[in-house]
Amino acid sequence: MEGTIFSLVPAILMLILVLVTRRVILSLGIGIIVGAFMLTQMDIGAGLGLIWSIFAGIFVSEGALNTGNLYLLSFLFLLGVATAFMTASGGSRAFGKWAVERIRTRKGAKLVPSILGIIIFIDDYFNALAVGQVARPVTDRYKVSRAKLAYYIDSTSAPITVISPISSWGAYIIGTIGSILAANEISNYQAFEAFVLMIPANFYVFAALLLVFLTIYLRLDIGPMKAHENRAKDTGELHNPDRGDVPGDLNNEFKEHDNGKISHLIWPIVTLIIGTVGMMVYTGIQSSEGTADILSIFANTNVNISLFAGGIISVVTALVLYVGQPSPKSGLLHVFLQGLKAMLPAIYILIAAWMIGDIISRLQTGEYLAQQFSQADINISYLPLIIFLLSGFMALSTGTSWGTFGIMLPIAGEIAAVTDPSFLLPALSAVLAGSVFGDHCSPISDTTILSSTGAGANHIDHVLTQLPYAIIAAVAASVGYVVLGLTGQVWVPLLLSLIIVLITALIIHKLNPEKG
Repeated sequence: MEGTIFSLVPAILMLILVLVTRRVILSLGIGIIVGAFMLTQMDIGAGLGLIWSIFAGIFVSEGALNTGNLYLLSFLFLLGVATAFMTASGGSRAFGKWAVERIRTRKGAKLVPSILGIIIFIDDYFNALAVGQVARPVTDRYKVSRAKLAYYIDSTSAPITVISPISSWGAYIIGTIGSILAANEISNYQAFEAFVLMIPANFYVFAALLLVFLTIYLRLDIGPMKAHENRAKDTGELHNPDRGDVPGDLNNEFKEHDNGKISHLIWPIVTLIIGTVGMMVYTGIQSSEGTADILSIFANTNVNISLFAGGIISVVTALVLYVGQPSPKSGLLHVFLQGLKAMLPAIYILIAAWMIGDIISRLQTGEYLAQQFSQADINISYLPLIIFLLSGFMALSTGTSWGTFGIMLPIAGEIAAVTDPSFLLPALSAVLAGSVFGDHCSPISDTTILSSTGAGANHIDHVLTQLPYAIIAAVAASVGYVVLGLTGQVWVPLLLSLIIVLITALIIHKLNPEKG
């Protein structure tokens, strides 16, 4: 069944179950079981053995610890502990009070995560988690739903990272472009120049970013997001109480200290940023083999160990500040354990997402889709549009932008180079755009999972509430790619895509104006 149409079954089944049941762990679990049995020809014993092997492989691979995964999981626990101490110390409440005096509207509160999401462009994981920690006290004060906060985080983190050359994504993409140019003997431009030239043709990214700010200024609550925002404004319930635990939620777990200061929140976050970025630079230099320019540093950096190091420093800082506060206060062990507990929902979902990703990889779902695309007789004018849509579906099904990059960039580059080299850069841009779009829609995307974690939102609520916004941006981008294919222009279709988003937002606002 590998590499055939049947390889789509686990991914499609999982997506349907997520939409129908709204239980992400259950849906992922069924997808894992069905995929494992397909790989073992319905042998129950072998299928269960494969599931265990995949689960164990998350922690131990080829006889050695899988340090990348362990560092990321440990960072999530560390983030939970740091957040717990920041909350118990009263730092979050103090920051909220300070922000209320300076940020006087819900609109201003919503701008905080949106602007921070653009400023913190070095890595999507770091962006998603750090922005949530800074912005949550402010958005909570103004009763912005956690689902809306997760949308702001997710719709700025990946889009800004994918067009930034000085980022973990940018460095990876530039390296891949370099190999594509070399393989197709294209010498008109170097990899970095090609990346920069590709940025304007990433229509989805700019459409998604514009829509973020339009939702703030026009108060656009579309589809299920409207129920979340209305409940938050009317009742103060920031997430759906029927969903149970949400990652990172520490409400009512302990009493916040009465003498909390802003420094109890700011310093742990500052040390997290400095520690993480410093470690990214250090590991990048260590792995650059003598070519320690900025691009090689970010291409070779170890993001997960950098996050872990930054997390350790942040926890120590938060702990020291908490210990220095006078009694009465909650016990250290109690706060520590509550911090660990708060991150368990995110850990469960992330592990299950890794497992279904492994299953889908073994079934060669991505390779099957790519093969069907490469064998099709395609009018070159529609190449950017088709690549955008296929990359979006592939990222949606597999839950990985980087995996989609790895599969689709070489294929798109080869097809464009053979048929019409002038479409090379637009085709590569369409891969990046489609991958981010699919990532935004996928319940098994690690970036989507971490965005809901950073916001303290229920994961499936985040996926479902973000979907209408992602579709609006994707439709606008699709029109742009049609025009690009027919005219060969880039700036005109980019402008057209943005105009479509603007007109759509204005129409929605006029038909359904929001107050507050």
